[in-house]
Amino acid sequence: MPVLVAVLVLVILIILASCIKIVPQATALVMERLGAYNGTWGVGIHFKAPFIDRVARKVTLKEQVVDFAPQPVITKDNVTMRIDTVVFFQITDPKLFAYGVENPIMAIENLTATTLRNIIGDLELDQTLTSRETINTKMRASLDVATDPWGIKVNRVELKNIIPPAAIQDAMEKQMKAERERREAILKAEGEKKSTILVAEGHKESAILDAEAEKQAAILRAEAEKEKMIKEAEGQAAAILKVQQANAMGLRYLKEVGVDESVIRLKSLEAFQKVADGQATKIIIPSDIQKLAGVVTSAVELSKE
Repeated sequence: MPVLVAVLVLVILIILASCIKIVPQATALVMERLGAYNGTWGVGIHFKAPFIDRVARKVTLKEQVVDFAPQPVITKDNVTMRIDTVVFFQITDPKLFAYGVENPIMAIENLTATTLRNIIGDLELDQTLTSRETINTKMRASLDVATDPWGIKVNRVELKNIIPPAAIQDAMEKQMKAERERREAILKAEGEKKSTILVAEGHKESAILDAEAEKQAAILRAEAEKEKMIKEAEGQAAAILKVQQANAMGLRYLKEVGVDESVIRLKSLEAFQKVADGQATKIIIPSDIQKLAGVVTSAVELSKE
């Protein structure tokens, strides 16, 4: 009897323990009572009725990422390629997620494939390769609307990889190689052009500098010659001034001592004597000086007697 009571107590404890549910963060529990939806439990501790309540589904509310396998698609210009997509989604309504569709991930994958085919079918190959952002936006909008009844919100869709046929890849590689070579030739030509322009500008600048230097040198030489001529003229003017001052002083002295006309004439003879000592071949002497010379000569002869 005591053993039976102990077993019964143990069973009751196990049943009570199973009725206690602790829901962690970013998780929700979809509850059913007698097979019908009874409610959604959020974060915290909850108690359920034994035997009649059960957890229908445990749902994570965190954003999830699903990487789907490459899907074959055909472009508008009949090029078959393979594109794999990555879908970022989040469950917003656990009840709709639990009862809206049987296999939500598979449903999203098939919906992604059909939506991608519809979008790529309206684009040509070049547009498909260069319009990733446009394709991503269209796909996200379409998937978000389609998955809303399932309690799923599609946050983002990315084209992970676009795989064109091998022949298209070879043609694209050749085209890219030719484009790179063309750009290289253009850059090389532009570099040579810029180099030639810089060299010409350098020569022009050098010629300008040389001309400017020559101009400055000529100006300095002219200024030096001008300064030299000014100095020479000033020297000559100073010399003439000195001579005139000396003459004026001599005349003033003669006037002060009372020199008569005969002495002045005698000084004139001395001046002409100095002139005669030069290289002149002909000397013209005024008549009055000639008379004075005769008088002087007579005076000298008388003094000798």
